[in-house]
Amino acid sequence: MNEMERRQLLKAVGTAGAAVPLLAACGDAAAGDRAEDGAEPAAEHTRKAEQQAAKGAETRVASVADIPVGGGKVFKRHKIVVTQPIEGEFKAFSSQCTHGGCQVSDVSGGSINCRCHDSRFEISDGSVLGGPARRPLSPAKVAVKGDDLVLEG
Repeated sequence: MNEMERRQLLKAVGTAGAAVPLLAACGDAAAGDRAEDGAEPAAEHTRKAEQQAAKGAETRVASVADIPVGGGKVFKRHKIVVTQPIEGEFKAFSSQCTHGGCQVSDVSGGSINCRCHDSRFEISDGSVLGGPARRPLSPAKVAVKGDDLVLEG
């Protein structure tokens, strides 16, 4: 390869390399299935949880006493949020926001909150209360076993 061909090749590679970030920025933000922070899509997280459940695996998440009535708690390790909308009724959802894929940050003021873009979700069913999210949080299953909450299928 002569010097002129080598320069043309390097110029073409440099131009193509510069285009990659621009193309990546043109993604469909409304799709919501891709995570902005590199987290796995909610559907993939749900699929993995279902596979574990199919194997009969139960995972202790928390003590019943850890979940306040009318509130809840985010368990980043398990990628779920557990709520207790009314006394003795426990609900669980994927902690991955359906808008941008961030992990929800907390449960306060009667809602599950994502601080990335201020989406809010209902503690009783995961439905959208506000913000840019358009889809509810994916449900997960928890059961009370003695004084413990366990993640199950």
